[in-house]
Order: sequence, then structure tokens, then C-alpha cells
Amino acid sequence: MRKYLIWSIVLVLFFLLLGIFLVWSEREGTRFPFSFGLDLVGGTELVYRADTTNVEDVNGAMNTLKEVIERRVNIFGVSEPLIQTESAGLVSGNRDERLIVGLPGVTEIDKAIELIGQTPVLEFRLARSNTEEILKNNPDATLDELFIATGLSGRYLSRARVEFNPTTGAAIVGLEFNTEGGELFAKITREHKNEILAILLDGKVISAPVIVDEISDGKAQITGSFTPEEARDLVRNLNYGALPIPIALATSQTVGATLGEAALNSGVEAGVIGFIVLSLFLIFWYRLPGLISVIALVSYIIISLVIFKLVPVTLSAAGLAGFILSIGMAVDANVLIFERLKEELRKGKSISDSLHEGFSRAWLSIRDSNISSIITAIILFWLGTSAVKGFALTLGIGVLVSMLTAISISRTFLFAITPTIDTKGKRFLFNNGFHK
Repeated sequence: MRKYLIWSIVLVLFFLLLGIFLVWSEREGTRFPFSFGLDLVGGTELVYRADTTNVEDVNGAMNTLKEVIERRVNIFGVSEPLIQTESAGLVSGNRDERLIVGLPGVTEIDKAIELIGQTPVLEFRLARSNTEEILKNNPDATLDELFIATGLSGRYLSRARVEFNPTTGAAIVGLEFNTEGGELFAKITREHKNEILAILLDGKVISAPVIVDEISDGKAQITGSFTPEEARDLVRNLNYGALPIPIALATSQTVGATLGEAALNSGVEAGVIGFIVLSLFLIFWYRLPGLISVIALVSYIIISLVIFKLVPVTLSAAGLAGFILSIGMAVDANVLIFERLKEELRKGKSISDSLHEGFSRAWLSIRDSNISSIITAIILFWLGTSAVKGFALTLGIGVLVSMLTAISISRTFLFAITPTIDTKGKRFLFNNGFHK
């Protein structure tokens, strides 16, 4: 019992420190504020559909697209932009790839679209040997009919800069590829000498040089007919981030700050009311163990909120609902344990023995129910939309934390107060319902 008492004191001090951290981290300018979704703080959400038809590494292209848009949005100083990719469907060839851009505080859709801007799509393609014949017979031929994709695109661009032809003084755009892009560019120029390598910007050919020799230094030039201003604008946009793949705006929506604040306040109010009602029921029905479970529930809430801050988890309305739901689920394990405790007490066993048996016998049921909930959360997170993923993430974290609080923390506190000598009054305090 002394061991459990010491551990109980340590846990109380630990949760006190976590509580202080939660309060301290809400001060302005701290590193760990709560991250709220647009539906709770207001703003604009833009959903873009990505064209991955000619892309082999879809995941890599989408990750690069996300990084490019993040850089571009950050340049304009949008506070805490929420940018994520989403795939609909199980088969990679038939998936609908989307980019979701959340801009908190930006409530004008036109302004939001302007922030994303029309970043150029830069591609390097090899001209087909019969290009002239195709154009002669089919003036409306598509890019795929005229050119062969090489896989070299703006995703491999390290930086762009304005240069000038030393002979003519014409403005040109110099490009430098990253290591991977430089190796790919060297391979293309080595294997396709005397062929035309067209440089396309937003689907238009702006330069079509002939490959004379291998270029191994990872550098290239765009020698279109640019004015110095046009070259500077192009370099600026390329450095902001040339899109690795084309995107098209699919949907957009705006959530007002007032509506978001109302949703947040309603969610918090529902959570507080639910916690109070649940606590009163636990104390009334389960008496002293019920009080311990309330303390464990407080520790569960503190741990969960700290995790939400540190991960960080973006709390949307759906995510907040998942967290509130998990508060109720967090006491399921305690209920199973307390009911087992009651059964053992009715058999005439001591309080200490009944507690040991209660935890031992309830563990298998607790384990199985929580594993099934975790599997459900994983499936929802894997296949769901962004809103469903928020719900699944908070629910999954809640289930994992509840196993810790119900099995370890509740057990420690209960054994710390377990009497060494049974009396009728003590057995009443550890029993539940209408049983004495």
C-alpha cells in the first residue's frame, strides 16, 4: 500500500505540472497553442483537384505540391495555414488526388484564390520524331501527342534567376535543379542527343532547344523572348514554387469567425456539461471508486490536451466531437472493473482481493473493446476525408490514453486507499448501486 501511495503522490504532482503547462502554453506567443480548424476559428477552405495522369510517383508529387503551396502561402503572412493532401479511392491508378488549403482569418474567397495564385507548371518534354507530321495532319494535337514526358518538372527546381545573354543582352531565365533533378537532367541529355527537349510553361512551349551534349551540372536556361520585367516575374513565381503537377479549383467555402467561435464555444460547453453529469453519476453510483475514476478522467483530459498541443492535432468540429465522445468511452474500462469488483465483494472476498480480481478479470474485455475501437479509428483515418480523419485521430488518441488512465492510474489510486481491515462501512464505500 505504501508503494501505491508514493506513486499516487508522484502522479498527482505530474498531472499538476501538466495542468500548469496547459495554462502556460495558452499565453500569447508561446510555442504550443491549440491548433483549431477553420470551422472553429473562421476562414476559407479551397479544395484543388490534382492532375496526376502523367505522374509515376504520385505520393512524391503530391508531397512536393503541398510544400510548394505552403511556401507560397507563407510568403503572404497567412497565420497558421492548414495545407494537406487527400486521396479518395483504394487503387492508386483510380485515386482522386486533392490538395486542401485552409486559410484562417481569410474570409474573402477571391483574396484566398489570389494568395494561392497561378504558380507556373514547368515541364521538360522530348519532341516526338514525327511532330511536324502530326501538326500537319492534326493542328489541334494534344501535348501528349506531340511530346514525350520525361518526368523532369518544377518539383526538381532548386532556384531560378535572371541572366542576360552576353552577346545580345536579351533576358533569359537560368535554372538550377536539386541533386535528384540534376541527375535526371543529365540522364535525359546523355541519352537523347540531337533531339529536341522542349521547355513548357503552363502547357505552352516557350523554348525548344536541341540537345547537343550531356549537361551534368544540373543547370538549364529558358531563352524565350522575355523582357527584363517578364523574366523577373517568371523567376519570382518559379522561386515561390513551380507546381510539379497541374491543379484546378474544385470547391471553396468560407466560414465566418462568428460562426466558428459559436461552434467552438458550443463544443466546449457540451464537453463541460457532459463531464459534470458523468462525474456526478460515477460518484453517486460507484461511490469511492467512482470518485477515483473522476480523478482518473481529469488526468485523461489533461494528457489528451497536452498530446493535442505537442503533436500538434488540428481540432476541427469533428475532432472536438471525437474527443468529447472519447470522454464517455474513457470510463468504460472503469465501469467493467467496478462491476467485477462488486461481484467479488458479493462472494465475500476482502476489498483488496476483490480489487485484484476486478482488474484481472476485466482486463481481457477492456483490451478487446479498445483494440476494436482503435482498428475502427485507423480505418476511418486511412480512408476518410479530412473531417473524418480529424474525428478518427482524436478518437484513436482518446482510446489509447483511456487505457493508460483506466488500467494504470485508476489502479494506483485505488490500491493506495484500499483498507487493510474490512468493515461494513468500508465495504459500502467500495461497492456500487443499491448493494451494501
